[in-house]
Amino acid sequence: MKKVLAGIAIAAMLCLVGSITRAQDAANGEKTYKAKCAACHGPNAEGKPALKAPAIKGKNADEIQKQISTSPKHATLKSLTADQVKELAAYLGTLK
Repeated sequence: MKKVLAGIAIAAMLCLVGSITRAQDAANGEKTYKAKCAACHGPNAEGKPALKAPAIKGKNADEIQKQISTSPKHATLKSLTADQVKELAAYLGTLK
């Protein structure tokens, strides 16, 4: 019985740590988004048709990295690290 309770406690702690990490990733991603993306894609990533900037809510890290690496419009973003792109994706995933 003690082993079962210990296992449950460990699993709960791992879930909590994962949740905290994702929240921190999203917070870091929000900072990057506001500094580098919001001017063109809007404050809530809804896009700006007048600028031909699409909505990017919910985009995953692979989609973001592909756009950054292939679009001449995003030349200034090529300096973002893989971790920053993942954090950016974590933030975009929180937007509804």
